[in-house]
Amino acid sequence: MPQSLAQIYLHLIFSTRERESWITPILRHEMHAYMAGISRELDAPAIQVGGVSDHVHVLAHFPRTLTVSKWVELLKTQSNRWFKQQSTENNRNLFAWQKGYGVFSVSPSHLDLVKTYIRNQETHHRTVTFKDEYRKIMDKYNVQYDERYVWD
Repeated sequence: MPQSLAQIYLHLIFSTRERESWITPILRHEMHAYMAGISRELDAPAIQVGGVSDHVHVLAHFPRTLTVSKWVELLKTQSNRWFKQQSTENNRNLFAWQKGYGVFSVSPSHLDLVKTYIRNQETHHRTVTFKDEYRKIMDKYNVQYDERYVWD
């Protein structure tokens, strides 16, 4: 077969360092749009970007030519730079993303479910913390993890 084809969808999740509530409602929509733009430029078009004040979810159609680590690195560094340009002097130097992240494959048949899940983060997090949400997703995907190293 001379063609190289891929149909890969990824759900990326990462938080602010120490789960600090830096992403205000005023900046949230703009930050998510900015992150979608970064992902699009990397040939990994975002299907849905969302989150709340302490974390972000990105659902993207992933290309076969990009590594996950490079995608995450560029999303974090470029959005970090953007956030600091938008922020006041008081919090500009304090904002950072956590070092780690979670990325999970999504079946094409589950895209609508994940899109809705990401879109409804505000409602979801009225009753569920980020840590509980993240644990549940890791358990769903049978990811082995050590609590001592998940939360940096």
